[in-house]
Amino acid sequence: MFTARVARNDLKRYRRRGLDGLERRMVESASEGGLAGARVLEIGGGIGKLQVELLEAGAASGEVAELVDAYGPFAAELARERGLEDRTAFVVADVLERPDDVAAGDVVVLNRVVCCSPDGVALAAAAARLARQTLVLSYPRDVVWIRLGVRTVNLVQRMLGRSFRVFVHSPSALRAAAEAEGLASTRNERGSLWEFTTLRRTAVRGVS
Repeated sequence: MFTARVARNDLKRYRRRGLDGLERRMVESASEGGLAGARVLEIGGGIGKLQVELLEAGAASGEVAELVDAYGPFAAELARERGLEDRTAFVVADVLERPDDVAAGDVVVLNRVVCCSPDGVALAAAAARLARQTLVLSYPRDVVWIRLGVRTVNLVQRMLGRSFRVFVHSPSALRAAAEAEGLASTRNERGSLWEFTTLRRTAVRGVS
């Protein structure tokens, strides 16, 4: 599923259309209070489009952490196009298995990632631990038609012999996992298929 061809198509789509409405609101929410001097960490960020948008909005540096290296060349290409190559990096890392391989960020973004793992709630908690100030995460809405659609997608994947599956996690469980790491929900917005939550640290702490 996560191949160079998929990454190339993601970059082409972003060049043509930019962010969608929900993603634009995520960037807006992450930027509240200012981004001066901030390090952005986009977990499962693919080509790094949200990280790029946050750098252009004022963040100082950024990094994309991905499970596969197929996205790396295309993330680098996007950064070069925007003149940001000296302010961003790409790392292949599993934040659940080896969290120390990823440096913390002032702003951590987890966009449409928790739905790709059965351990999505644990992933939300891991992302929260890496957030020095703010975590923004998006996930499928937990409603009947979304669950039916996900079942259909997973059935097709099974019929095609693919191991990839989509998961709908409880939004309250995702938020609770992040809040247990010292964050508090400050904003929640819904689209037709997705929703996002912004959480901010109640007491600033150092995270290495």
